[in-house]
Amino acid sequence: MKIDTPKIPEDLTERRFTDIFYEEDPEFEMCMVTDSEFDNESIDRLRLYQTVVKNCNFVNTDFSRIDLTDVCFKNCDLSNANLGNASMNRVEFLNCKLLGSNLAESYIGNTRFGGSILNMVMFGNSKLEKVIFDDAKLESADLFDCKLKKVEFLSCNLNGVSFEETSLKGIDISSSDFDSLIVSVENLKGCKVSTSQAIQFASLLGLKIQR
Repeated sequence: MKIDTPKIPEDLTERRFTDIFYEEDPEFEMCMVTDSEFDNESIDRLRLYQTVVKNCNFVNTDFSRIDLTDVCFKNCDLSNANLGNASMNRVEFLNCKLLGSNLAESYIGNTRFGGSILNMVMFGNSKLEKVIFDDAKLESADLFDCKLKKVEFLSCNLNGVSFEETSLKGIDISSSDFDSLIVSVENLKGCKVSTSQAIQFASLLGLKIQR
């Protein structure tokens, strides 16, 4: 599946993330933000546009209602950050840590989570459209009542993920690993799985498979 990648110009202005407090509106446009410590802060309706954010720490920071367009996060720690009610389009999270972060009630489009840790992330009531999870860890992540459209899980750890009230029709999880998933039989219809996963699901249903 092809998704639209961030459109970021080469000529970017270097900024520290704390500079955001001096902006009239909380937004960065065409910026390169590196090596910033911005943990335990709070900014409502932050807007980032055509920006690269690299080697930054946002642990426990409240970014509710964040608006991201054409943004790339590299090697950033957003563990336990609040990104609820976010709007994201053409965004990449590369080698990032989002352990326990809140992404509930968000729109996430044309977004790639590559080599990132998303264990225990909350996506509840979000719409994910053209999203690729690539070599990502999603252990015990919560995708309750999400709308998934053109979403791929490539070589991910999906152990313990909850897909309650979320249809997996057309979603390919065949290259990913898990010991258990929380999903109803109804919502599994049309999900693409590997042979070994099909046997796992069959055993969860209490079927005894004769070899």
